[in-house]
Amino acid sequence: QVQLVESGGDSVQPGGSLRLSCEVSGDTSSNYFMGWFRLAPGKEREGVTAISATGALLLSADAVKGRFTISRDNAKNTMYLQMNGLRPEDTAMYYCAAALKGPPYGPSYLLPAPYKYWGRGTQVTVSS
Repeated sequence: QVQLVESGGDSVQPGGSLRLSCEVSGDTSSNYFMGWFRLAPGKEREGVTAISATGALLLSADAVKGRFTISRDNAKNTMYLQMNGLRPEDTAMYYCAAALKGPPYGPSYLLPAPYKYWGRGTQVTVSS
């Protein structure tokens, strides 16, 4: 079993920055792909970015490329999402997720299907 707890959500003005954290507990063998998803009111859940077990492989949605950076510190059992240049359209509940024994590296990791474990989310609001 893997438990995920997100933190770091807040209300910021457009152009601001936030860093989200996802702390992993339970099976912390680190042998899994992890990702960030978001859900905004009236919209479908969207894959934001994903990172391989070692951190060597990254995926990002076009909407956040150049602005959001995913990273992980396996020694601390924590994954991060650095968000810069925030826009009102980034407003959403952000969730972290972990995939065990998923498919080979590829765009499927920006979809919910490979992920077995999910956190409860942290709210990010961008407005002036």
